[in-house]
Amino acid sequence: MTDENIIRNVDVKDDGILDNSIRPEVIDEYIGQTEVKENIKVFIKAAKMRGEALDHVLLYGPPGLGKTTLAYIIANEMGTNIKTASGPSIEKSGDLAAVLSSLEPGDVLFIDEIHRMPKFIEEILYPAMEDFTLDIIIGTDGNSRNIKIDLPPFTLVGATTRAGDLTSPLRDRFGIVSKLQFYTIEELTEIVKRTARVLETTIESDAAVELASRSRGTPRIANRLLKRVRDFALVEGNGVIDKKITALALDKLKVDKQGLDEVDRLLLSTIINKFNGGPVGVDALSSSIGEEVSTIEDVCEPYLLQSGYLKRTSRGRIVTELGYKVLGIPYKEK
Repeated sequence: MTDENIIRNVDVKDDGILDNSIRPEVIDEYIGQTEVKENIKVFIKAAKMRGEALDHVLLYGPPGLGKTTLAYIIANEMGTNIKTASGPSIEKSGDLAAVLSSLEPGDVLFIDEIHRMPKFIEEILYPAMEDFTLDIIIGTDGNSRNIKIDLPPFTLVGATTRAGDLTSPLRDRFGIVSKLQFYTIEELTEIVKRTARVLETTIESDAAVELASRSRGTPRIANRLLKRVRDFALVEGNGVIDKKITALALDKLKVDKQGLDEVDRLLLSTIINKFNGGPVGVDALSSSIGEEVSTIEDVCEPYLLQSGYLKRTSRGRIVTELGYKVLGIPYKEK
């Protein structure tokens, strides 16, 4: 893997869903996450007043809530460049050295999926975060030597869906730790309207609310569904997104009024029908529905747990009475 590929392993998966043109560029345009946003505004202002790099930032929460967008906004607000990489792409100490040595004073280094970074890479990152120095060993065992590289002050912004998978030494080196929450329907409605304006698409207010209510509290999903509804409006209608075409499109996409998709309903119905409502371990559930454990834990469960359709116990996953109700299955007390 070349240095350029490591550094430019930007948000390839993200850009397929949410074009860079849709992202807000300044923090005042960022909708939702009010407490996180207000705190970061203070930290940025203070750092600029002192003429220092912003302290290292850890952003965590379910996928699609705006961690990458916030990283870009931080760099823009600080008036610096941003370099991006993903945890799995940094496989060797030389990979990390290539990324860090490319930084200019005050730059932001954004590492997505930072919890998937190899542990030995983490240990090399510690002095870089604390002292802005890089100590690496190059060469083979018989002809190896230690190299110390001074780094300019920089800000590491790490993003993860699994904060619990980070080691304590790495987590403790972040001066700013912020958890991103699911969005309200009102916030998502504003996001949908803003994205529609950027895409030069007309959407009626009740259609925006309908789309927001089926977006699982997640801006990435809201924007993805908006693009698909726009297609239906263009082909099946007159190009204007109204509530009727929105409902038609989302029904065709099998996204119900609660925002549950086929995988969500399959997960819940499998626990009910095959495991008597639970409890069931995630490995058994993964085998039964043909989805990866990571997909269940990172994509499906956060929303199902937050919405009260599922609960997680020491013995396994259990579908709640509300989960039965949303599927239209009679609930029996155990």
